[in-house]
Amino acid sequence: MSVGVITQDNFDEIVDNSKAPVLVDFWAEWCGPCKMLIPVLEELSSEYGDDLTIYKANVEENPKLAQKFKVRSIPCLILFKDGEAIKTIVGALAKDDLKAKIDNSLS
Repeated sequence: MSVGVITQDNFDEIVDNSKAPVLVDFWAEWCGPCKMLIPVLEELSSEYGDDLTIYKANVEENPKLAQKFKVRSIPCLILFKDGEAIKTIVGALAKDDLKAKIDNSLS
């Protein structure tokens, strides 16, 4: 699996219809910590496979989406399960730390 792109236009369709939990990374091109997360998210996407889908939402291209979820700092990762936001993680974390937060939220 790879990290997909989610927008204001397809957000509800993707998150609401997903059988697996969805992790959305709110980011921006100019954000250094956001760029540091890219390989971490790619690795996690491969490791979780069909058990978790991961998407990136550019806050500059999707301001209404960022506003809807009160994204004030980036990177901001929001974990959705059954269409509901269940966990918000702000900042760039090491892969093992991020995986632990995801696993704890889903258990």
